[in-house]
Amino acid sequence: MAPPTFGIMTAPSQVHYDDILRVWREADAIPEIAHAWLFDHLMPIFGAPDGPTHEGWTLLAALAAHTRRLRIGVMVTSNRFRPPALLAKIATTVDIVSGGRLDFGIGAGSRPDHPLARREYDAHGLPFHDAARAVAALDEACTVIRRIWTEEEPFDFHGTHYHLTGAFGSPKPVQRPHPPILIGGRSKATLRVAARHAAVWNIPGGDIDDVTERSALLDRYCEDLGRDPGTLTRSLHLPVSYDRPAETRKAIREAVDAGFGHLVLGLPAPYPAQVARWTAEELIGPGSAA
Repeated sequence: MAPPTFGIMTAPSQVHYDDILRVWREADAIPEIAHAWLFDHLMPIFGAPDGPTHEGWTLLAALAAHTRRLRIGVMVTSNRFRPPALLAKIATTVDIVSGGRLDFGIGAGSRPDHPLARREYDAHGLPFHDAARAVAALDEACTVIRRIWTEEEPFDFHGTHYHLTGAFGSPKPVQRPHPPILIGGRSKATLRVAARHAAVWNIPGGDIDDVTERSALLDRYCEDLGRDPGTLTRSLHLPVSYDRPAETRKAIREAVDAGFGHLVLGLPAPYPAQVARWTAEELIGPGSAA
């Protein structure tokens, strides 16, 4: 098994742009940190309900222009927020700005039982459909986005959830055939979509037995499609405690032992000085040696 790669997550909420920029610039100079991520919410889902939250893709484009090495992405884009053809255009622009460093993270969207996540749909005039419809729409969206990225001639698409006439993407992404697709989620239906479309599957950490069971289920869905499960990288998001780094190191060891080769360390704000260096020295070094 290849050594795991490590990244950081800086949720763009309850924090200032300059603070996130500082952390990403620092991380860009630290080889142990391979990737960096934002999330995709339009309003706070933690802390003060009226606190600041930056739009993820706009912020990602700005950070792309200020970094040179890190793989970058949104973990994960809510497919409920933007039509897929528009999202394909946005992602292409970020891939170009970054010089081909985008990892395209996407999921069905916020779970309906999270009241602070649910309110952002009403506040922005966005429809909120049931989970089954959201996952089916995600499947179609991934198909549309991949076609816009790769097809050289305009095409029509008439699915259940999306209808496009004369769809075409120009320019194309820097990465060919297209940026790697990361799909996040834990439901059985989302895992089936990941087996069809994803290069990387991500799930929040916490209960290692649960995420291991989900990973085994993903293996079965890949096999049902005739896909080698080993071609789908397993990714885990792990929250970081600055006061209790040993807990994070233990979670890293468990994740690596369970076959998760793409680890994202969630850094809570406010960010201490030299937090990226601290992450590399206190968490990644001991964790990667497990």
